[in-house]
Amino acid sequence: MTELKPVEFRGGSLDDLRAFPLSARRAAGHQLDQVQHGLEPDDWKPMTTVGQGVKEIRIRDVAGAFRVIYVAKLADAIYVLHCFQKKTQKPHKTDLDLAAKRYRELQKELER
Repeated sequence: MTELKPVEFRGGSLDDLRAFPLSARRAAGHQLDQVQHGLEPDDWKPMTTVGQGVKEIRIRDVAGAFRVIYVAKLADAIYVLHCFQKKTQKPHKTDLDLAAKRYRELQKELER
């Protein structure tokens, strides 16, 4: 059995995830577990506007639509960049900007 990649939360993403309703939190945990096992999430899309290799897990719940933006292509861990509840059709620019900022910070950190 291969060793699972650890999941590392960047910035306030863990607190944001903990603020999700229980059912959405469980769904996010299940999807991240799939990623740890080398599988794709059930519902995702690439987020090239945020960065190379960045993906968004899409969770539909009775409480609304939730998103987990992460990058798993890096060798040492799965990095969760941002978690948020989506309230409109288009993603908020502030959510995408925050994820992109955390991605750039992560890249700089890993270059050292």
